[in-house]
Amino acid sequence: MLQPYILRQWQPGDEESLTKNANNYNIWRNLKDIFPHPYTIEEAHGWVRIAQNSPETFAIVVDNEAGGGIGILLKDDIYRKNAEIGYWLGEAHWGKGIISSAITEIVEYAFKNYDIHRIYAGVFEYNLASMRVLEKAGFHKEAILKQSLFKEGKFYDEHIFVRFRA
Repeated sequence: MLQPYILRQWQPGDEESLTKNANNYNIWRNLKDIFPHPYTIEEAHGWVRIAQNSPETFAIVVDNEAGGGIGILLKDDIYRKNAEIGYWLGEAHWGKGIISSAITEIVEYAFKNYDIHRIYAGVFEYNLASMRVLEKAGFHKEAILKQSLFKEGKFYDEHIFVRFRA
């Protein structure tokens, strides 16, 4: 069976579909505040300029458009054997198994190409769908950091999921 998506570097021309898929409150509320809302075409142009040369950041292409993003953030100093994974997918593509498959693919890429031992993700306490996709991708819950996240004027618990190099 063919995968319903491909992972590739961000490239000029992705801006319109990036804006269409990223400009969504239901996505923004589950991400760090650095992810803008509203997500404008200007934001998309800035992101593509930065991300197109990053070997750790990929577009999730669905139906020939940039329908989401995924990447790892390599850590340094005493955390240098760690990477944080981040991802989002346009709401029109939810529930199709795309993101759990893309997570598995990026984890395999990261362990193959970087000297890391551990990949982790932080998830808002209310984002049960993200917790499920991480578990489907071989992650397990490591910790709950009580009231460590602050978004929209409220504190939330952060659920930390981890996967180790085999």
